[in-house]
Amino acid sequence: MTDAFNLMAQPTRLPEDPAVARLEAGEDASAVAAALPASCTAWATLAETALAAGRTVEGYAYARTGYHRGLDALRRAGWKGNGPVPWAHEPNRGFLRALHALGRAAGAIGEQDEAARCAQLLADCDPEAVRYLAAG
Repeated sequence: MTDAFNLMAQPTRLPEDPAVARLEAGEDASAVAAALPASCTAWATLAETALAAGRTVEGYAYARTGYHRGLDALRRAGWKGNGPVPWAHEPNRGFLRALHALGRAAGAIGEQDEAARCAQLLADCDPEAVRYLAAG
């Protein structure tokens, strides 16, 4: 059992991401990321869009930005590098989506070690996220 699945560990829950409402209202993801650069959700959206369009290196850069912004937010929320980051808590989804996109992009450019690390971290954060994101 990894520390991530320690039943005694408290789940980390990020605060609400104001980018979600703006993106749901149809605002351009680039404009949202520029206005709210700490938003994992904005960067994850940009990464997913770029990857879907075959712009792998661009998607990788967006995903890496979202991933690092997410790590910063998780640490501010008390995360110590392990323990659950539940998919069911909607504000966590931007980080989990960015992490998933980073793993996909890393694999696509031949960074298999990084892709494997991302896949493991995602599974350690929440296996539900793996199932949801794999279903795509």
